Formats: sequence, structure tokens, C-alpha cells
Amino acid sequence: MTIADVVYEQVKALPEPLARQVLDFVGYLRERQDRADWRDLIDAQAGSLAPVWDNAEDKVWDDV
Repeated sequence: MTIADVVYEQVKALPEPLARQVLDFVGYLRERQDRADWRDLIDAQAGSLAPVWDNAEDKVWDDV
């Protein structure tokens, strides 16, 4: 039996309001993972773009 099967069996036994809370929590976990993936991508790009962002010609924009 997979984890998904065990979760399914457990949620089936819950009253509807609690099952909805489980569903909301699953959505939260998925959203958190998606944000982490985006954060990793942004961090990876930041290093390669640093020379473009941080240069003497653009100092005037640093305090904007």
C-alpha cells in the first residue's frame, strides 16, 4: 500500500469539514513546494546576473 493509499483511507473516514482541512493543507504543501522551486531558480539566476545589475554605470539606480 502506498502512502497515497494510506492517506486516502484515513481521509475517507473523516467528517467532511475535516477532510476539507486536509485538502487545504495539501494545497498549502504544494504551493510551498512551488515557491521553493521558484526561489531556487531566482537564486541561481542572481549569481549570473550580478555583474549586469551591479555596475558603475547604474549606480544612480541603486537608491531608487
